[in-house]
Amino acid sequence: MSAKLRVVCATRETHEDFSARTALGRSLALYAALFELRLFPSNSAGLPQVYNTAIRESASDPAILVFVHDDVHLLDFYWPARIAQGLAKFDVLGLAGNRRRVAGQPAWRFLDDNFTRDRRENLSGVVAHGRSWPADYISAYGAPGQEVKLLDGVLLAARSETLLAKQVLFDEAFDFHFYDLDFCRTAEIRGLRMGTWGISVMHESDGAFGTPGWRLGYQRYLSKWQT
Repeated sequence: MSAKLRVVCATRETHEDFSARTALGRSLALYAALFELRLFPSNSAGLPQVYNTAIRESASDPAILVFVHDDVHLLDFYWPARIAQGLAKFDVLGLAGNRRRVAGQPAWRFLDDNFTRDRRENLSGVVAHGRSWPADYISAYGAPGQEVKLLDGVLLAARSETLLAKQVLFDEAFDFHFYDLDFCRTAEIRGLRMGTWGISVMHESDGAFGTPGWRLGYQRYLSKWQT
């Protein structure tokens, strides 16, 4: 199985501005010898399309693929090792998620479109939020290292060989919203184990819940899965 680590990121910034103007770009500059970068600069395509391109490219060049948003600060000095450790236990890895899934669920941590938060015993993972350290706050959802049904798409990792062997791709009918929930459901159907892992990051965004684009994605997701 592959040991090479490849970070996959789509950004609206140019290739040159990515390193200077994005949280991820500035973070990755500190760890340049530890990974490969598959960057999609000046991107306007949906994340599933971009991520699928990286998965298909890996057929001839296997790697651990780390799909991550460009507004993520990597605070953990050992994040490449943490990802490898997590993938020794799970097939698909994330930072935060839910141990269960309920009908009509609009996000991994919410139970309904009124954004009723699920109980702590069902949630897993820790993520900091802010633009500079110390963070504005830290969301400690629950202990990491647990098997889950749903993962947050801010960072997802898997071995390319696993995804290709099980024919697990992202659904390009989605763009930025609900691609992660949809991906998790496909992974579950194909028999992959998903889990959270303790990796220290800070995310600049809280999400765009309730926006028109989000609601369109929610209806598309419900139509596909029916529950």
